[in-house]
Amino acid sequence: MPLTLYRLKPAFQSLLRPLVTRLARRGVTANVVTTAALLGSVALGALLALDPARTTLFLLLPVWMLVRMGLNAIDGMLAREFGQQSALGAYLNELADVVSDAALMLPFVFVSPFGWASVGAVIFLATVSEMAGALGPMVGAPRRYDGPMGKSDRAFVFGALALAVGLLGGLPGWTFWLMPVIGFAILINTINRVRNGVRAANCGAPGSDATHSTAAHSTPAHSTPTHSDAARS
Repeated sequence: MPLTLYRLKPAFQSLLRPLVTRLARRGVTANVVTTAALLGSVALGALLALDPARTTLFLLLPVWMLVRMGLNAIDGMLAREFGQQSALGAYLNELADVVSDAALMLPFVFVSPFGWASVGAVIFLATVSEMAGALGPMVGAPRRYDGPMGKSDRAFVFGALALAVGLLGGLPGWTFWLMPVIGFAILINTINRVRNGVRAANCGAPGSDATHSTAAHSTPAHSTPTHSDAARS
């Protein structure tokens, strides 16, 4: 899984582990944390999309991206390390990620020089990419997180763009080309996820460096892919 910020996740999780332990002791569940991240993302995306002229509001997005990354790590750690596995968590994990990503990217439709075509294409490709990763366990492969331009990478790029919008009041014309570049990178990661997933399935590999605890939120007696902190960005 080259060229992806996902490799930094283990260190990030280590920093959060004391907090996760305290949350577990207080009865906080993985699904509650996942839902909080989803609702926060949708709320912020709606706020920015409904009032894009207030460019200073975009300064909230990079802050939320960091918070969301923490929440996404926390929910997976709660599921994996504190026995909070559930089939519902598996669905919630994957669906909440896709919806949250779309909600946070959508406001850039209203930021010049972008538009519906360029941002919509990126949202579509990102959704296909996550589907390609999530399908791995269905063919006997691990859940794939291959890069480039995985969830963490997209969070970094869109966070940086939001920071620029908030500080500068807009973006220069040349940034139009960023969306095609991002889309192309996501297309490459989709190909990597399918190719490496097929290779892992054919080899019968139990895991890889791109594997995370996709089964961490499943019931122990079932092999359905489940809640994973690594599936977050």
